[in-house]
Amino acid sequence: MATRGTGTSNRGFASMDPEKQRSIAAQGGRAAHAQGVAHEFDSEEARAAGRKGGQARSSRSAASRAANLASADRDIQEAPPVSPMHAMSDEVPRGGHV
Repeated sequence: MATRGTGTSNRGFASMDPEKQRSIAAQGGRAAHAQGVAHEFDSEEARAAGRKGGQARSSRSAASRAANLASADRDIQEAPPVSPMHAMSDEVPRGGHV
């Protein structure tokens, strides 16, 4: 067995190379179908799963947009910080920046 990633363990499914994992998983899938215990989506169940995934994606996207807008509003409303050195001096610092 070949190690993958930065782990040091040479044991377990995750440490196998991807082709060996795929081969073992395929054998399990064939065996489950042969025994009649494998789950098969019908078209209605697949449609419901797709709808649920789309709704979750949409709500995460909307929440992210709302958080970004709130952050931008805070940035606009807050005055830029004044360094202590600039607060003590009436002089404009070299470079012309306040």
